[in-house]
Parts: sequence; structure tokens; C-alpha cells
Amino acid sequence: MDIQLLADRPTAEERAAVDEVLGPPVSSWDGARQRRPVDEHVAFGGSAARAGRHLLLPALHALQDAIGAVSRGGLNYICERLTIPPAEAYGVAAFYHLLTVDAPGTPVAYVCDDIACRGAGVADLLGELDAGREDGTRIETSPCLGQCHAGSAAYVHRPGVPAHRVGVAPASAPGVLGALRGNAPAQAGAIPVPQPVTDRRVLRRVGAVDPASLDSYREHGGYAALAWAVERGPEEIVAEVEASRLMGRGGAAFPAGVKWRAVAGQPGPRYVICNADESEPGTFKDRVLLEYDPFAVIEAMTIAGLAVGAATGYLYIRGEYPLAEERLRAALDQARHAGLLGPVSMSGMFDFDIEIRRGGGAYICGEETALFNSIEGYRGEPRQKPPFPTEAGLFSRPTLVNNVETLVNVLDIVSEGGAAYAATGTESSTGTKLFCLSRDIATPGVYEFPFGITLGDVLEAAGGVTGELAAVLVGGAAGSFIGPDRLDTPLTFEGARAAGISLGSGVVMPFAVGTDFADITRRIAAFFEEETCGQCVPCRVGVVRQGEALGRLTTGRSRTDEVALIDDIARAMRDASICGLGHTASGAIQSAIALDLIGVS
Repeated sequence: MDIQLLADRPTAEERAAVDEVLGPPVSSWDGARQRRPVDEHVAFGGSAARAGRHLLLPALHALQDAIGAVSRGGLNYICERLTIPPAEAYGVAAFYHLLTVDAPGTPVAYVCDDIACRGAGVADLLGELDAGREDGTRIETSPCLGQCHAGSAAYVHRPGVPAHRVGVAPASAPGVLGALRGNAPAQAGAIPVPQPVTDRRVLRRVGAVDPASLDSYREHGGYAALAWAVERGPEEIVAEVEASRLMGRGGAAFPAGVKWRAVAGQPGPRYVICNADESEPGTFKDRVLLEYDPFAVIEAMTIAGLAVGAATGYLYIRGEYPLAEERLRAALDQARHAGLLGPVSMSGMFDFDIEIRRGGGAYICGEETALFNSIEGYRGEPRQKPPFPTEAGLFSRPTLVNNVETLVNVLDIVSEGGAAYAATGTESSTGTKLFCLSRDIATPGVYEFPFGITLGDVLEAAGGVTGELAAVLVGGAAGSFIGPDRLDTPLTFEGARAAGISLGSGVVMPFAVGTDFADITRRIAAFFEEETCGQCVPCRVGVVRQGEALGRLTTGRSRTDEVALIDDIARAMRDASICGLGHTASGAIQSAIALDLIGVS
């Protein structure tokens, strides 16, 4: 395929940044001599170069890290190396919030103004930052940054080699401005897991294990589960996961064993993906595991790879989690050096390795098929189903996708047995569940409870609501508000369904009387407007019309007409949207209307 490249040429700095990801350029004739030394009349170019398209997003990040923007010259160089039309590559770069294509490369601070941080004086903070920032820096607002326990948060990117990427939580003007200048911000407070270790299972190593030390992880039982898995083999691993009745913890609550069995039964090659693109407002449980128990995530992925016969795993991590990415990369290096990953995993018993892919700030990439497109170097737009990922997922091959919390549960399932794990819960809610508590709560943080605990007991365990309770948002922006009269709701998958709600990603966000719910619901509507990928009309148009109707409703126009319109829009999005974003974009707003929260302060 002939492509028309741009006239712009890369600088030496841009070329070096891209070559760090793609390797040094080799001519097609040199490639021919390397592959077919007998016949030098064959040149390897187009298709061989295009096979590296999955490196497009890492190459774009390399440019952003080095110079602070995806420049025309740098983009042209990537397109030349990967044989991608510039229009396509630009479309990918422009898709992601964290990649800059229309501004000079300058240090930037993204300040969370989402629903959890919204009550923590964000407007005042933004004013102080704007007044104190230096020329050549930018301040932008951001959706939830996954630091909800801190009350306010910012993510700062300062380009250079190496790039300075850091989270600041709680966010203050001096801390953020210091990070923009390249100074290390003050560290956040205590680990956001207030529970005693004795009350935890999945979280039991958090705070007890040194996340930078493989030896420390092993001293706390690390890699015993993988040793058992290697000894028993793939069939027994899958059987134990099936017996555990483990349900996915990412929001969809799909039986994990069904996925594992389906992928293992397909012809290879196969892939394993850990979905760590945690972006639901109010959610930060996976970040805690990634930052404070990275070896557990790696061990669980390795067991999954062994079970389904995959040689390669991808860990797709949220771009706004720089500390988690840093610790995971260090943990991967230690695991490879110890022979626990790579072509000689566990002394040559099997081959499995893990690659990290950093997201670019797109909520939609948490949807599994959008995640596939992102890894493959395309815009993160969901795919139609069927075919399902277990048959045709990443690179059109059978793919197992689980989120972080789901995978870490596998360690106990393998070590203790699936039947013992299943005995700890109800019919479809076995094991424990992580809940993220923030906003108007005395002790915010990540809590772990057995399924069946009531919503009221969860709030009480976190110290109770600060003020008189008006409503609780369960499941995040894609969830629902419920009133104080329903605090006896049991938090199980079946209990949530019976109550007409979803546990989703484990968000439990109480709001006190006096909250401006009109403002909160408008922010939720704006979140979905910003995060829709725009691929399908019902969602692309529906979220905009929903926001407009909500704006009219909350400013005093005809309530009956606007409520009816929001209901019609919600029905259209649920019935006709390709993915879950459109299906759930109206849930919280409709529930707030039903509880008569909007307009009451």
C-alpha cells in the first residue's frame, strides 16, 4: 500500500524517542539479507512494517513524554516506520485525552473536578493554580483520577528525558505547582486501606509486603500458587476456577470459569489481558493492588497464561497511574530475572511473558473490545459482538480478559481450592468484594467485605456519613443513587439485581444533605459526553441531548417534558448502543430524578 507522508521532518530528539520504542531503523534490503541471506533480491517492507502497528500507542506516548506533544514531524516519522497513513495515526493520537496534538509541548497539570473531588474546593484550587502557574505551563480539568480517598487530586506531566509523570494527592497549589516545575511533590498520606489486616483476604498483603521486593513477596507466600499450578497443570487450574464460581469484579459480573474454559478450548495462539484501565469515577481499588501488591497481579496473570495456553499477556494500565506503572515494570524485571517470566518460565516448564501498555486517558478503553483496538494501534472504539473475545479477541485470536481484582482472587482459589472458596459466599457471590468509599464518609478508602454485608454496615465500617445522609451512589457514574431507606440492601450480585442496581466497580459514595445534586448530575452527564467514543449514533447523540435536557431541568424549565425526554433518550441508548457506556449513561441521572434529588439542596 502506497501512503502519502507529511512533509514535516522529525528532530533528532523526536527520532530518538520513537527509535527507543521501535528500535533503530533498518532498510528493507538489510532486512532481506537478515532473513534470506541466499537471495538478496527480496526486500521486506510494507507488511513486515505494518505488523508492528501495535506499537503505535507506545510510540505516541514516547513522543509525548519526550517533547510534551505529538508533533507533525514526530508523527510523520512514526507513520514512515510503521507504514501507517498519517490521517489514521493522527486519528488515534487525537482520540486520547493525555496525548496533545494541538498545543505546544509544555508541562501540564490535570486537576480532578469529578464527583468525588467536587466537594473539596476544586474551584478555589483551580483559581490558585491559574494565578500561580508560570508561562509555558498548562492547567486542565480532568475526570476522576482514581485518588478519591485523598479528597482532591492532580496528575502532572512534565516532558523530558526521562519524563516527569506524577500524581499529587491530596492536591494543593504548592504541590501541583512544584510538580510542574519538576520538583517531587509531598507524598500522600497513609495507604488507603483503613481495615486491619486480619479482616482482609485479597488486600492482606497491602502494607505488609514491600512492593519493590520479590523476596518480600515470597516471604508472604508469593509464588506458592504458581508452583501449585505448574505441578497440577492447565486442566486442574481451570477446573478450580470453575468450582469457585468466581464472578468478574470489573462490573459485568460474568463467570470467570466460563471465560477460562472457553479460551482454553480454542486453537492457539491465545492471549491473556489484565484490564487495569480503572476509570469509573469513584473507583481506586485496582490502583491500590497495582501499587502495593504488583507481584500478586503478575503471578495471577502467569497462572492465567498457563491455564489457557497463552505465551503472551498484556497489562493495560491507566495512563494516570504513573506510580503503579513504575512499580509494575520493576516487578516484571525482577520476575524475569528470577526465571518466573519469559521463555524459560519456571525452569522451562512453559513460556509466558507480560507486556505493559499504557492507556491514553479514555474511559471507553475499559470496555474489552475497545481495549483490543487500543493495543492493536487503532482508535479505542468498541467492536460488535459476536464474535466474542474468547473466540476472536486481540489480534483476532482467542483472548482471556479479566480485571485486576478478579485475577488476584485466583491466587486464593488455586491455593485453597475452588470448592473452599465457593463455600464463603452465596450462590453467585463467592469470596469477598472490594468497595471504594469516598466523598461524605468519615474514613475514605478501599474496604474488603464478604458478600452479603448490607450497605448500611459498609457505611458504618467506614466511620459513618459526615452529616445527614441524603443518598448513596452505588457503582459510580454508571451506577445508581439509592435513598437512606434502602441501607438494608445486601451487597451481593443477586441482591443488587433484585434492588434494581449494580455493584459495578464497587463504588459506594454517600452524599450528605445539602449536596447540590443538580451540579453532581450535570457533571455525570458531562462525563459521558466527554467519554463517548462517538462511534454509534444513539450514544454519540444521546449523551449530548441528555446533558441538554438535564441542563434545562435543573434550571427550572418544564419538569414533566424534560424528564420524559431523558427517559426516551435513555431507552434509545440502552436498546441501540454498541457497548455498555450508552447502556448505563442515564442510570444515575434517572435514579436521582426518581429520588427527587435534583433541585433540592
